[in-house]
Amino acid sequence: MDNISILAILSIATGILSLFSLIALHFKSPEFKPSWRMVSEYAIGKHKWILTSMFFCWALSSICLAIFLINIVSGFWANIAALLIIISGIGALMGGLFDVKHKLHGLAFALGIPTFPIGALIVAYHLSDQSSWLPHTNLILASAHSIWISVILMGITMGILFSGLKKAGIPFGPDQKPLNEIPKSVIAINGYANRLLIFIYLAFNIIISVLYLKN
Repeated sequence: MDNISILAILSIATGILSLFSLIALHFKSPEFKPSWRMVSEYAIGKHKWILTSMFFCWALSSICLAIFLINIVSGFWANIAALLIIISGIGALMGGLFDVKHKLHGLAFALGIPTFPIGALIVAYHLSDQSSWLPHTNLILASAHSIWISVILMGITMGILFSGLKKAGIPFGPDQKPLNEIPKSVIAINGYANRLLIFIYLAFNIIISVLYLKN
């Protein structure tokens, strides 16, 4: 087995482990309502180590994907895309090192979330132009486009939450204590959107890695 295949397998394995860690958090910390509590907030609970494992595995999955992509893509933009995916992986790593209470958690988000959709789209269109990947074009493009869609969905749901809290007269912000509950008048589905985003990000890593191994 060559090194690229090993990297692909590692990307799949760590991606799956990250998803299992996320699922485990829902059972170990049921007090965090998934409808509106963000995944990073699990760091406030009793099982922070599971959240840290999730972020670390997410980071490894993305970095392994990017390194093996560097070995199979060509051209300036394709390599820039792989670099963006590495930066996203670094952001995920920082998310594990610096929890939601740390001042660098925002930087982790800035590095990890916006870079990945751009890198994934460039990679997807690059791979879809190659004959060996042509049979998988629809799946590759669909998985890549679902990433930026998930980011927009999370942004919209966060906007709806903040708007609802403002109308309800509830203060929010970095200096405020986390809410224990959401008023019934406030629409809060941002937590679901946040979890969907993580699933889609990791699914892209797994899909591209599996398709490479099949090729």
